Amino acid sequence: MVGMGIVIGKMMWFMAMAMTMVGCHGSNDKLLNASFLEMFVDDLPDMPKLHAYALRDGTPSPIHLTIGMYETKWKFHRDLSPTPVFAFGTSKGKATVPGPTIEALVDIPAYITWENHLPAHHILSWDPTIPIALPASGSGVPTVVHLHGGIHHPQSDGNSNSWFTAGFRDTGPAWTNKTYVYANNQQPGNLWYHDHALGLTRVNLLAGLLGAYILRHPSSEVAFRLPSAPFFDRPLVIFDRSFTIDGSIFLNSTGNNPSIHPQWQPEYFGSAILVNGKAWPYASVEKRRYRFRIINACNARFLHLYFVDGKSRSGRRLQFVHLGSDSAYIGRPVRSKHVLIAPSEIADVVVDFSESRSDSVILANDAPYPFPTGDRTDALSGTVMKFSIRQRTSVDQSRIPSQLMNYPAADPLVATTVRHLAMYEYTTSTDEPTHLYINAMPYEAPVTETPRAGTSEIWEFINLTGDNHPLHIHLGLITALEQRELVDLDNLTACMNKWNDFDKCHVSDHARGKLQKVPRHERGWKNVFKMRPGYLTRIFVRFSLIHVDQKYPFDATEEPGYVYHCHILDHEDNVMMRPLKLVP
Repeated sequence: MVGMGIVIGKMMWFMAMAMTMVGCHGSNDKLLNASFLEMFVDDLPDMPKLHAYALRDGTPSPIHLTIGMYETKWKFHRDLSPTPVFAFGTSKGKATVPGPTIEALVDIPAYITWENHLPAHHILSWDPTIPIALPASGSGVPTVVHLHGGIHHPQSDGNSNSWFTAGFRDTGPAWTNKTYVYANNQQPGNLWYHDHALGLTRVNLLAGLLGAYILRHPSSEVAFRLPSAPFFDRPLVIFDRSFTIDGSIFLNSTGNNPSIHPQWQPEYFGSAILVNGKAWPYASVEKRRYRFRIINACNARFLHLYFVDGKSRSGRRLQFVHLGSDSAYIGRPVRSKHVLIAPSEIADVVVDFSESRSDSVILANDAPYPFPTGDRTDALSGTVMKFSIRQRTSVDQSRIPSQLMNYPAADPLVATTVRHLAMYEYTTSTDEPTHLYINAMPYEAPVTETPRAGTSEIWEFINLTGDNHPLHIHLGLITALEQRELVDLDNLTACMNKWNDFDKCHVSDHARGKLQKVPRHERGWKNVFKMRPGYLTRIFVRFSLIHVDQKYPFDATEEPGYVYHCHILDHEDNVMMRPLKLVP
């Protein structure tokens, strides 16, 4: 069994460093009872829109955007004091949580300079004993932006070691350039951008560094006649937070194993559910179709969403019509009464409010936390937002098409390699988690996944933990092939902890339990897939484009490479993440 990888002898030095960099929760760090915040009093906001292109004589052309990260204050609820946050914006006065929605066009590159204007000290506590970005000057908040779902050059991917502080005073060992180039040479769909700094991703996102990114292809999408912007096509960015009585974000400053990790805890769950930066908002909608691009931006909370009648809170009448999952359309629309969205996943859906028999509906959540066997939701975590339904005032010319976008299907016969990977959680004698690894290796261990650019592979994961882990592979696109239950799991886990070897532990003999079907709306191309605990999950990973039959229009083999990781941010930071290096 691999050790903790923590240099205990440096603990005191790290703690001293942390004390010089960390801020406080506010003047009073007493936890706010979120039940005192009235639901449905804040209107659902639309975030500012930034076009990553310009129209010149009707023809789109690239432009350069400068987007900063600022310390500011944000009003999360009518009755909550303004909250200190880190936020994206074109200026401090325009910075929002979530950040502005960036709209881009297929084949029109976006040039974005991400500027760090953050202070010398963080507004949240962080843990110096996990692998973490530490500025040489001892001052400043490291950040780096990852465009989640983007297919682009390694130097624009937001590698965890490409971080930088304000004014680029300090930079990480993999930092190379101030301006990122997003080629947008990929399938249209939904992406999002967020911080990805080593060991700080969980606290930087908690502070507010996240936003939506929509990649459109009007010439192919217009024929679908789906509900359209600005009123009937809206991102819903969902995340959870707890607050102190002075309005500050609450993050427990004591870890579950303080003698090992003074601050890190295995998952963060907030008591308030926020949508587009407001706690339990409401939206007034007409009896017509709406398109919602739902992003789960929670650190660790899964969302199992469904609709209930706004008055009786009984029955599940409205349905979701799925158009896409993560960054790609599916081939045909799929109807469902509920949808499970893991952290970082995106559900692209249409909801037809004319099908409701009520004048209001509640978007609800009943996913246990941690998922799938944790606590049940309560009235707070089980409520997301309210839709007040009014009579239609405009003609609904939208429709649900019978066909969407058909991409090449995953073909296991063309896979050049089959890789075996195992997910581990390590605990103390009292069963308290200390860290998590993939294949029993820390992030800084030499790279072991080296696919050839332009090829496809099969990756087989066994999840030996009790949690469902949303696996995100940078650059690659995923199709799930099989989810098979592992039998005699205790003996398999003991063997894998000793040998970390699929052959020695005869994993194939254990992968003969029940087969779990992949939901129909998740059978297309994705960049995140949920790894069920106690299961072997086979995924087909494609390292080439799907919308055209060609290789990447950039050199994907250059440094600093890419990564893959669990997208429960507390797991990613400590440190269920591994490097991914493409080769020629």
